Amino acid sequence: MQFFIDPYFPDGLDAVGDAGMAGFDEKRSLYLSGCKKFLAKYRDDIRQLHSSGASGSEVTHLLSDMMDELHNKLFLSIIYDLGGGDAMLEHISLVAVGGYGRGELNPFSDIDIMFLHDGVLPTATVEDIAQKLLYFLWDMRLDVGYSVRKTQDCVEMAAADGTVKTALMDARFLSGSRPLFTTLSKVIFSQILPKSSDSFIKEKIADMKVRLEKYGATVYLLEPNIKEGEGGLRDLQTAIWIARVKYKFTDLRELIIKGIMNDEELENYLSALDYLWRIRNELHYFNGRKNDQLTFDAQVHLAGFLGYEDRGRVLAVEDFMRDYYRQGNKVEHFTSSIISRCIWRDEGALRILGYFIRRPVGDGCFVLKGELIVPDESVVEGNPGVMMKMFELAQKHGVTFNVRVKGIIRRHLALINDKFRRNREVNQSFLNILRSSKGVANTLRLMHHLEFLNHYIPELEHIYCKVQHDLYHIYTVDIHTLFAVEQAEKMLSGEFKTIMPLPCSIAAEIGKPELLILSVLFHDIGKGSGGGHAEKGAAMIPTIARRMGLSKEDSERLEFLVRHHLLFAHIAQRRDLNDEKMIVQFARQIETSENLKMLFLLTVADVRAVGTDVWTAWKASLFQELFEKAFGVLDRGGFQQEASSERVTSMIKKVTAMLENDFPTVEIRHELKAMPVRLLLSNPPQLIAEQVRLLLGLEQSDILLRLTHQHETGYSEYTICAHDMPGLFSRITGVMAANGINILGAQINTSKNGKVLDILQVNSPQGNLITDPSRWDKIEQDMRQTLHGEVLVSTLVAKRKRPTLLTTRPAPRFPTKVDIDNEVSDDYTVIDILTHDKVGLLYLITSTLAEMGLYIGVSKISTKVDQVADVFYVRDIFGQKIFASEKLSEICSKLMTAIDEWV
Repeated sequence: MQFFIDPYFPDGLDAVGDAGMAGFDEKRSLYLSGCKKFLAKYRDDIRQLHSSGASGSEVTHLLSDMMDELHNKLFLSIIYDLGGGDAMLEHISLVAVGGYGRGELNPFSDIDIMFLHDGVLPTATVEDIAQKLLYFLWDMRLDVGYSVRKTQDCVEMAAADGTVKTALMDARFLSGSRPLFTTLSKVIFSQILPKSSDSFIKEKIADMKVRLEKYGATVYLLEPNIKEGEGGLRDLQTAIWIARVKYKFTDLRELIIKGIMNDEELENYLSALDYLWRIRNELHYFNGRKNDQLTFDAQVHLAGFLGYEDRGRVLAVEDFMRDYYRQGNKVEHFTSSIISRCIWRDEGALRILGYFIRRPVGDGCFVLKGELIVPDESVVEGNPGVMMKMFELAQKHGVTFNVRVKGIIRRHLALINDKFRRNREVNQSFLNILRSSKGVANTLRLMHHLEFLNHYIPELEHIYCKVQHDLYHIYTVDIHTLFAVEQAEKMLSGEFKTIMPLPCSIAAEIGKPELLILSVLFHDIGKGSGGGHAEKGAAMIPTIARRMGLSKEDSERLEFLVRHHLLFAHIAQRRDLNDEKMIVQFARQIETSENLKMLFLLTVADVRAVGTDVWTAWKASLFQELFEKAFGVLDRGGFQQEASSERVTSMIKKVTAMLENDFPTVEIRHELKAMPVRLLLSNPPQLIAEQVRLLLGLEQSDILLRLTHQHETGYSEYTICAHDMPGLFSRITGVMAANGINILGAQINTSKNGKVLDILQVNSPQGNLITDPSRWDKIEQDMRQTLHGEVLVSTLVAKRKRPTLLTTRPAPRFPTKVDIDNEVSDDYTVIDILTHDKVGLLYLITSTLAEMGLYIGVSKISTKVDQVADVFYVRDIFGQKIFASEKLSEICSKLMTAIDEWV
């Protein structure tokens, strides 16, 4: 495509001299009109080319060429309209710098230009030319940065500022004096680049570390930054800047001639640029502005734009992002390889200088200045197993891999075959790494980064760069797994002892820590194969275990942990922990206390790896309760429930003795016998006594409310004692929703005498304790008015405004799911609901259940960012479970309709 700006100027207007008009200022409005038409025409043409499949490179270069035509036309117009003509042009050049200098512009990229002059023209004249052009471009809403410099200025500023040096490296002549620009080019390569090249390289590497800390020091963030994040455009640019400073080239092919890069690497570099440019071009078009964040909504759009399609359970966007991460990893590899060659090019000097200060650590490996080095690459070719030993040695001595060693690993990945994987020494070395008291997660992270881990355990390829497209997870499956390993390691080492005393004390009792680490490493291994990932992952374990030489017992335990890694969290968060029969069934399924300990630690690591904010004090208390109850059953042995009648009788005697000085014995025993048996069996006598006090207090007041703050666990317990009425729990949840209270859990207890004791665990939507007395006064007022029928709870909920902090961040969607289980409980039908969180959702569900004549006995609420998993134990009006298929279908249908239509 060629660009012609002259046709967009009115007839008779000659930009390089028109005697009919006085000067540029008089012509300015005509120029502006013509330039706007020019940009509108060619921008539209380029976007159509892009939409038709034009490559990223083609579009970025066309956008740059278009701006060249615009700038050159305006620059020459200003010069000639000022009366300077050719004489003035001999002393000034218009120069493109930065990305524009490289000829790489995306639709809304910044444009950087430099007005280069030789000092002959008065400074005021040069500034006037610059201002006229800049104000013109700004009026066209172009994002333009500029500088006005002489060649000597460039030398001085480049010496003081590495950013200026990189901008000048990419300088490109646009218009004006070619000799002046040629002089600058010579100065760049003769004076600017040679000066302090080593310090420049160190500075750029340091800048890269700072940048990655800000934008994400991993390729695998779920919403990566395509420009500044790891594996993005800036990494490629940094590698070339460093190489240019080191080797002073003008054409990339010179690096091939110098042996720094081969043809395949050059092709990979150009291919990566093209790939990232095409995505960034569409990202700019999609947002209508400069934006480099691949947000969830942008990812979905890009997947469709690039031709990806859903494949069964695998979404198009997941395939697109997996390819993106793989490309990002290639970029990171290219970048680190080029930088390492620039740093370690003088291998002979390295050997000579390092010979006397390096420390041998075995297997041809040495430690030098905090890094593991391997001077002789042939040791790997002669014995591939040395690669695993390198990781073990680096971990043992607390050092990092030298960048050159990383290159050795990457270049020899093909040597990792089945023989390597079954090698006893290799597997023993790997298990030694997992048994170490330090550096386990870091070593596995390095293995993953170099793709060594996937080659050694090919089953991990299933989850490599595997996307989880939700707001709950912020990393890909493989990176989440590595974070989970880090959590397990910190529990094993006792680092978390102050914040997680129970998990750390349990971890100290684990007989084989390497087995726990393996279970964490493999827990999600089945996710790359569609649904039912726990079963699919477990099916892979025997093969992996045989290859690693694990014992039959260890293999079976590992398979068990992977198969059941979702079970502990499911029971703790979504089942009634006061159901003793269910606890016994769970314990029977776990089989041994060692299995329970490992499953508990695996679950904690898994949950915490999603984000430390996901691991709450409430969740920790549920996990602890399940662990202690299940451990008690396993410790007792026999899996037999104690005779409930004897325990109930004993509890009644103990509580009566505690209260007989305050209430008549007959009234106490009457109240205790009316209470639900499950309530008596699942709480200590002191708590039952307090609850009886409340229930007896209903003789004087029809509603009793009690608030207790649990400061150590970050939630409050709110107890409502009242006489039963239709939809009571629905009214309670509605009042809570109307007052912005988050319900974590609820125990609903209805006595045979018609009294109700509902106990709620609550906090703020942000997860904080609510201690403001005035807020609780308002809740009490609303609760009393609602239960007395003075105010409709639906009116209160309708008044509740959605908080601004919950407003619209585009998020992945999934359909509402309602499951009904009649097996898990002897007394209740259990309804599991999975849906997106909405204001007043719990009220909506409970009111819908009440309308269908269902009574709620237990409610378990679990929220994961935008996802809600609520569980309700229900019975019909006769106190029976619901078995009729028509009624069960009606429950599912009405709940799904109500939830999906709720706004």
